[in-house]
Amino acid sequence: MARHTEVGTGSNESVSLPGGKEATQHIELVQTRDSEHGNAGYLDKDGLRVDNDEQDHYTEPPMSFNRMMSLIAMAFLWTGSQIPVYLFGGIPPYIYADIGGADRWIWLVLANLLSLAAVCPFVGSLSDIFGRRYVALVGAAAIVIGMIICSTAHSMNVFIGGMVFAGIGAGINELTALAATSELAPTAKRGKYVAILIFTILPFCPSVLWGQLIAAHSSWRWVGALCAIWAFIGLVLTAVFYFPPPRVNSQGLSKAEILKQIDFVGGLLSISGMILFMAGMQWGGYQYSWGSAHVLAPLILGAVLLVAFGFWEAYGAKYPMFPKRLRQEPRILSLTLLITFISGANFFSILMFWPTMAFNIYGHDPVGVGIRGLPVGFSILAGACIVLWLLSVFRGHNKALMIVSSVLMTAGCGALSIARVDNLGQLWGVLVVAGLGIGGIVVPASIITTIICPDDLIATVAALTLAIRVIGGSIGYTVYYNVFINKFVPSATKYIGGTMVYKLNITSPAVIKAAIELTGASLLTELETLPGIKGVPGAYEMVVFAGQMAYAEAYKYVYYVSIAFGAVSIIAACFLGDINKYMDDHVAVVMH
Repeated sequence: MARHTEVGTGSNESVSLPGGKEATQHIELVQTRDSEHGNAGYLDKDGLRVDNDEQDHYTEPPMSFNRMMSLIAMAFLWTGSQIPVYLFGGIPPYIYADIGGADRWIWLVLANLLSLAAVCPFVGSLSDIFGRRYVALVGAAAIVIGMIICSTAHSMNVFIGGMVFAGIGAGINELTALAATSELAPTAKRGKYVAILIFTILPFCPSVLWGQLIAAHSSWRWVGALCAIWAFIGLVLTAVFYFPPPRVNSQGLSKAEILKQIDFVGGLLSISGMILFMAGMQWGGYQYSWGSAHVLAPLILGAVLLVAFGFWEAYGAKYPMFPKRLRQEPRILSLTLLITFISGANFFSILMFWPTMAFNIYGHDPVGVGIRGLPVGFSILAGACIVLWLLSVFRGHNKALMIVSSVLMTAGCGALSIARVDNLGQLWGVLVVAGLGIGGIVVPASIITTIICPDDLIATVAALTLAIRVIGGSIGYTVYYNVFINKFVPSATKYIGGTMVYKLNITSPAVIKAAIELTGASLLTELETLPGIKGVPGAYEMVVFAGQMAYAEAYKYVYYVSIAFGAVSIIAACFLGDINKYMDDHVAVVMH
């Protein structure tokens, strides 16, 4: 082994480290979920550091060609997991104008995110048992298949099905990229390594602009082709270069013993519970009333399954998906997950609402809509990279970084409520502040949890944070959308109906209703076909402007609500503990 010591329980031992280093460390033998089956076992320093091979885990390996290409493969997996929802999320009107489905287009984004959240916890556990390589290959293949389905779809339901495949792949590849990069880096440098990883998405920060330009000047279907090609490159690079050492969780075990470690019951309960619960949340108030069986049945059944999952993990599972060993720092872990949940909600308020807000309030020119999305993409990336880098530079200080990020997120999202038809210039700085705050939490929170968890459970805890973020986003989006729609309908009736009745002398309830519905679906060109608007100079422009006023009036309440979410995040950040003592030079997985 790389360290030589006599193992005691709760004792201070003088340890001979590689390179002749001497260190006094607290060493204890920790019971892991696999050691009961006869695994040779391994040493855990304070329940965290895993060394069961002949490698030097206390010296950063040189950046060999194979190691560098493995990290580049992870970068392609990471970016490939993000871009489908970002690119397609910026062009829904083009998609449903072609294949229909204006009443359910939101599911092209939600299906991706729900499937991502549903599979993450189970796949994270599998990745820690079987290893990252084959799990990553399956994830990349799922994205390629999903994008092929989306690019060739001729109905919204088929397109949504493709996004389900893409979401499964995205969940697998995002957690794989984060976990693999984290374990290849010295713990104190994880922030820097992951900052470089996520910085590779830079070319796609103008995702709304690229999506708008592709859809306007060619076909939206080429967006899916671009995503498929990117994911395929990641698949090839992973297959050729990424060969991590065997997982310590399964080393020395037979196939039957490895299979016994898989929590199939927990996987079934968590996946089915999250899908049903979040589907019910999204249907409520959007496609169906909250009191309908279509909403209540999945909502209640999903909640019951999730509660059952909690009891199963705590009392029934011999090898739970989330072992108790994750709770090395229960306060830091729980508060970081709470902050992740809140950041997910506010992330969705920007991700889902700003592109449509930029389109509906400030005009429909593709380049203009794309440019309005630039501050969000670049500032979220900047916030994530800055906070991750500072985590390594300061070797901790996560409390201060999370407080600052939470304050920026809350202030920026809340300040978006000032948006009016005539003040776009005031929003550029606000968008940057909001993006810096959200970016400073979304990925850094995941890395903080990997630092305080055992090395052999990195993918498990990364998957947990991803699932929590998406669940928070799902719940947040439900709250935001219901607030928005309850404000938009009366605002549209007031502004659009008032303009048509008092300025255009259109009194037909059917025509007024049609104008409101077309405005709500962003199908503005069809307004010109309505009686009283068609052929009347200036009528179309007047109704469009009235719609912009209605949207501006409704959107601001979404951002008012985001302040409440952000306040909870700030309070939680104030009670975080520091991770400084864990920021050492230990490398979880050594690859040459």
